[in-house]
Amino acid sequence: MTTILIVDDEYLIADILGYTLEDEGYTVVKATSGAKALDELERHKPSLVITDYMMPLMNGVEFATEIRKRVGDQLPIILMSGAQSHIGRSSPELFAAVFDKPFDTPKLIDKVKKLLERKTLPGRRRHPPR
Repeated sequence: MTTILIVDDEYLIADILGYTLEDEGYTVVKATSGAKALDELERHKPSLVITDYMMPLMNGVEFATEIRKRVGDQLPIILMSGAQSHIGRSSPELFAAVFDKPFDTPKLIDKVKKLLERKTLPGRRRHPPR
C-alpha cells in the first residue's frame, strides 16, 4: 500500500486531507512539525510528502531541504501554503508541486496520483542522494 506523509500543525487541515487520501486508497501518516515528520519519514518510508510551510521548529523549506539531504530527489514533496507559496514556487528542486491554501481538493488529489504514477513508471531513472 502507498503511504503519504502529511505534515501540518493545523489538525483540521491534516485530518481533512488525510481522510480524503484514505478514501482514495492511500495509507496516511501525519506529523505536526518537520522535526516529528523526519522521524515518521524514517519509520514509514512514505512514497510522497505533503507539507505546510509555516510550522513550529522547522519551516517547509527547511524540512524539504533535510529530506533532500537524506533521500535525494526520489521522494516527491508537495508544499501547501497560505502566504508563502511563492517561496515554494521559487524552489522547484525541493517541491514537485505547490498549492495555495485553501487548496482545491480534487486538483490536489489529481496531482498526488500523477506524481505517484510517475514515480512508479518502469525505467524511471533514480538519482542518488546528494
